[in-house]
Amino acid sequence: MKDRSHRPAAPHRACLPHVLREYAVIADGERGAVVDPQGRIVWLCAPRWHGDAVFSALIGGAGHFTVGPADRWHVWGGAYEEGTLIHVSRWVSTDSVIECRDALAMPASADRLVLLRRMRVVRGEALLRLELEPRPGFGAHRMRDPRLEGDAWTASGGGLRLRLLGAPGASWHPDTGLRGEFRLRRGQEHDLVLELSTGPGRHRLDPAELWRTTEREWRRAVPDCSALAAPRDAAHAYAVLHGLTSSAGGMVAAATTSLPERANTGRNYDYRYAWLRDQCYAGLAVAAHGPHELLDRAVRFTADRLLADGDRVRPAYTVSGEPMPEERALSLPGYPGGSDRIGNRATTQFQLDTFGEALQLFAAAARHDRLTADAEAAARIAVDAVERRWPEPDAGLWELENRFWTHSRLSVVCGLRRIADVLPGGAGRRCAGIADTVLAETRGRCLHPDGYWRRAADDDGPEAALLVPLARGCADAGDPSAARTRDRIEDRLAEDGYLYRFGHPGAPLGEAEGAFLLCGFHMALAAHRLGDPVGAVRWFERTRAACGPPGLFAEEYDVRQRQLRGNLPQAFVHALLLECAVRLGGASTEPLRGGRAERGGQVSGS
Repeated sequence: MKDRSHRPAAPHRACLPHVLREYAVIADGERGAVVDPQGRIVWLCAPRWHGDAVFSALIGGAGHFTVGPADRWHVWGGAYEEGTLIHVSRWVSTDSVIECRDALAMPASADRLVLLRRMRVVRGEALLRLELEPRPGFGAHRMRDPRLEGDAWTASGGGLRLRLLGAPGASWHPDTGLRGEFRLRRGQEHDLVLELSTGPGRHRLDPAELWRTTEREWRRAVPDCSALAAPRDAAHAYAVLHGLTSSAGGMVAAATTSLPERANTGRNYDYRYAWLRDQCYAGLAVAAHGPHELLDRAVRFTADRLLADGDRVRPAYTVSGEPMPEERALSLPGYPGGSDRIGNRATTQFQLDTFGEALQLFAAAARHDRLTADAEAAARIAVDAVERRWPEPDAGLWELENRFWTHSRLSVVCGLRRIADVLPGGAGRRCAGIADTVLAETRGRCLHPDGYWRRAADDDGPEAALLVPLARGCADAGDPSAARTRDRIEDRLAEDGYLYRFGHPGAPLGEAEGAFLLCGFHMALAAHRLGDPVGAVRWFERTRAACGPPGLFAEEYDVRQRQLRGNLPQAFVHALLLECAVRLGGASTEPLRGGRAERGGQVSGS
């Protein structure tokens, strides 16, 4: 039972929730903000991803930043500028068209965020309203000592300092924060710049310069995707991955916490942390396209964690490499059907496949000549860890009970075989030998007599996670188990063109949980790998349709209601969309191989 005795103030009554598919997210790598379709920023943590929320209306807390038309008789929409996370909200009324351009300024720093909002009237004349209610500590605190210094408001609270440029005529009320209005005619623009920092605000807040540097950074960050399948979606996936990846290298799984996978089932998790597996998925997707900064960041972050923690590496960390905090509840209502959890219980789990994904990432980096000395040392640590720990039960990809999961073993086989073709001499032969040992034991325990892979040594059920090693070319050329496993998964876990993770006893597909979008993209890659181009494209197109108007994917998709479920934007779904776009478009610089890859990109060392 939650203690509600110290519940923070309720959110502003205008911040009513929307379905998840309607929200947009802006991000700068160090933190992200959620924008609702009416132009309200209803979620923002500061100073970084895993910090406390300053705007927490999304999960029932206090705090929001609203810019929009005062006239309530309007319809709204919006879109991202291509290849960026610059979002433009748009409102159409009977006599005006209004836009608000939103971005978190880049390049970003870990101790300071700058939020840019540029209002513009496209047609007619409009009265716009401003509401800024900063409430640090998930709504528990108010900003103190607000004052107008020159043309900027300043205040402090919850360990943060605030500056707001662009609203000198607004007024600050102790209970509701800053309120103001602006009247603009056709073609006029008005800039608002919000800075939140842990130190004194000494930087000059120049809207024009901040917009220029932010636009330049996005042009630099997202490569040309014109040769890929679905080039606009691929560029958008790059932008999402870049926006979720810190300068320290860590990529958060999503920008939010506690958004429910299923209503009132308790399945609400904090995804504002960097899962090593997700990071490897993103790095492998980028590597398929070519060498890129995001590949280097993934390699660096993954290597650093292995070097620090060895075979006791955690599944996930903060983006700066610290352990995740244990899960706990706040005193908030939560998003409808959800709760208010922060922290994550996966922090102490053993997930064997993490080592396999890391080895595949390092091998992909080596083929682009991007394997650093630290990453090579980390690869050797991962090999040692696999050799010692592969027989142990683990929590697996889905973070369930500890078992002898088939997917985990096949993932490390794939990783060992890939790295065997990179590490020279005896080190490579040792990796290949360990892979053969793991595969032989796994075949004996997990391959069904009918020739398909079981979910686990003690479970014959179909399991979509098995598509991951199949898509990566784990099976030797000519091994029929790959096609048989893929066919069985499609037969048992597919419905209406979408794929589910596994069956839940007593519950039809779609009732226990939503379709799992990661699995749909993995099915597309597996079909491509097994020589079924039509099936690959069909799975790709169907799965990439499961997003909201802003083009963001959550973890799950409710097929019947056509709604997103879970936290957003889900990084590994965007990563697999990118990889599918690369491989199905024939643009891959690193083709998938059957069995063992050709030797290439060797690094020095013994």
